[in-house]
Amino acid sequence: MTTDRGAVASLAIISHNRKLNMFNRILRVILLLLWLELGLLLILMPWSEVWDVNYFMYQYPGLALFAMNPYLRGMISGLGVLNVLFALEAFRRRTATVVTRT
Repeated sequence: MTTDRGAVASLAIISHNRKLNMFNRILRVILLLLWLELGLLLILMPWSEVWDVNYFMYQYPGLALFAMNPYLRGMISGLGVLNVLFALEAFRRRTATVVTRT
């Protein structure tokens, strides 16, 4: 009986590693929450009073004209929608599919 100690770890060996699976789950939950939180922040922040009244608007009046543009606010909210969609996709896709060679 010979064993090949120089062989690369196969998918079967890696898939049974519980620590690696737990780490992947924790990482996926952290990314999901980060994308969701960032998305909600980007959707709501441009339309809030924090956006309208802050230090930079008073310090730089030219920036205020640019930052109050509704098209810019909509673009930033659109990025927030994309982040929320990334979070929902990460939640929907729980496990990656593995293609095996025969």
